[in-house]
Amino acid sequence: MPNRRNAFYALIIFFLLLGFISGRTFAFNMAYALGAVLIGAFIWSWTSVNWLTISRYTLARRAQVGRTLDEYFAIRNTSLLLPKLWLEIRDQSTLPNHNASYVVPTVLPRRQYRWETHTICSKRGEYTLGPMTILSGDPFGLFQFPRHIAAQSRIIVYPPTVPVHRFVTPLGTLSGGEAVRRRAHFITTNAAGVRDYQPGDSFNRIHWRSSARKDRLLVKEFELDPLADVWIFLDLSRASLVERPQARSENGNIFAPPPNLPPSTEEYGITVAASLAQYFVDKGRALGFVTYAPRREIVQPDRGPRQLTRILEILAVAHSDTDLSLAQMLALEANYLTRSTTAILITASKDEDWAAEVHTMIRRGIRVICVLIDPRSFGDPVDSTPSLRAMAEAAGAMVYTVRQDDDLASVLSFRASAHNRIL
Repeated sequence: MPNRRNAFYALIIFFLLLGFISGRTFAFNMAYALGAVLIGAFIWSWTSVNWLTISRYTLARRAQVGRTLDEYFAIRNTSLLLPKLWLEIRDQSTLPNHNASYVVPTVLPRRQYRWETHTICSKRGEYTLGPMTILSGDPFGLFQFPRHIAAQSRIIVYPPTVPVHRFVTPLGTLSGGEAVRRRAHFITTNAAGVRDYQPGDSFNRIHWRSSARKDRLLVKEFELDPLADVWIFLDLSRASLVERPQARSENGNIFAPPPNLPPSTEEYGITVAASLAQYFVDKGRALGFVTYAPRREIVQPDRGPRQLTRILEILAVAHSDTDLSLAQMLALEANYLTRSTTAILITASKDEDWAAEVHTMIRRGIRVICVLIDPRSFGDPVDSTPSLRAMAEAAGAMVYTVRQDDDLASVLSFRASAHNRIL
């Protein structure tokens, strides 16, 4: 494009010199014509990226690995006279494999053009959609004007989850073996009584028989159930990270096309934690979550989809960047757990110190389940999993072992033994 303009400049100078030397009007006319073409091309290029609007519509700001992100675009020519011969849309979104860039054909005045993109999310994390740059030019290819659109939005991609059907966990009861008589704002399995309907109460809580008998609307009240809380402890220490070579992409993020998991203990641990969180939330259990990724992230026990959303948002951006080991995390956080609480430990650590912490927790009446991610299957030369499994089982913990390329749904859903309860 600069070479074409330089050729026009050279021709204009040539015809001007020829006109001064020869005195012929033809040479001046050619110089004036070429100059008019340059000015017209400049104005055309400038107007090509102006008097237009572009809209970008994303169906959801949250996605999950393996699912599709749908985006819809529309560009409108608001000019009254000039068409847009061509428009190149360059998208600078950071979402991997999101090809929203597009070349728009001719858009007539007062018309619009639409297109859409469908991207399979392949990597968890938080990304930006936009900004965008619109490029266009004149019919002679002499000028090209960019127009930068700085508007952008953020999207978070949750880690993948697998369906867990019958995860084995011990039966839990609140201290004393009885339900605590405390009202709950959510629906539980324990109905405590009825009260008068208040504006904002859900219709599915109305007790129709009592309402018909009393001739006024009555709603059911619920109590906290006698099942103890469940806590998930995810070990994301730097020392426990094991991954195959080239498991990380050039920008430092781990990548693998869905539904495959990258060969990394970090990704397997996060997927296991997300899957178990979804399982317990679906069962209506009060679930808490603790990890260091690398900052301290703690979610107090709660129920409902919002609790799962909080946990998935933490896991979406979590990385193994902390120096705090699993044993240190348990020493700091497990002191707040009450008797009969169920603690699920997810780790690929080769350190035996955490097994001693498990023994201490079990002596305090805390039920412990360990999900050991075998680092040897990911390329680690030391086979420490059998000894750690034996130590945890000797302390009284139940142990699951996860290896690379295992079917996580099958591994986490095996049948329980007779002295354990299947939820």
